[in-house]
Amino acid sequence: MSVTFWLVRHGLKESACGDVPLTSAGVRQAQATAAFLKSRPLSAIVASPLRRARETAELSSREIGLRPFEDKRLRERMNWGDVPGQTFEEFAAVWERCTREPDRAPPCGGDSARQAANRMRDALQDWAQRQAPGSEIAFFTHGGLITDFLALMLDVEQLNAVNPDFIAVQSLLIPECSVTELIVEKGKYRLGSFADTRHLTNLLPSPDSCSN
Repeated sequence: MSVTFWLVRHGLKESACGDVPLTSAGVRQAQATAAFLKSRPLSAIVASPLRRARETAELSSREIGLRPFEDKRLRERMNWGDVPGQTFEEFAAVWERCTREPDRAPPCGGDSARQAANRMRDALQDWAQRQAPGSEIAFFTHGGLITDFLALMLDVEQLNAVNPDFIAVQSLLIPECSVTELIVEKGKYRLGSFADTRHLTNLLPSPDSCSN
């Protein structure tokens, strides 16, 4: 029997260095995501320790009535601010190189993409074993960690079904508060809905509402 995981990227965060909170738009995204997840029979809510993911999870936990657990294995592989004095441009350059070279560890701390994917795998297996077969669990985490895991743990056919250039464009595939369905069964992974944002439709600008 399988366990279903809903992999939720955190809401829109403040554009600044460090462990930053959600913006007001990110809070609204998180509230809409909470309403979507409330329709699911969740048995656990688990969050990355980074503030943006914790805040997103806490908004859902209030709506659903489950206490969120924190799991450091759901942390992003790198976070801007981990290295003192690092500019965003420097951070982005290291991030992109480590994405292209999944076994390369960041020179000033953090994990390689493969190390991040491995700890995500361990978290999935651990939480799947804690719950009854057929359970559903929400992981509140980060876009980079989700794509690191998918790119390095799923077979090519599943990746191609999402995007034939998945590896090359993975950094663009997981919008804030998107929800990805992952079914775990006997150590194997099957991708359901991917980066679903339909619950955010009312928060997106109308095609006619272009601003200068």
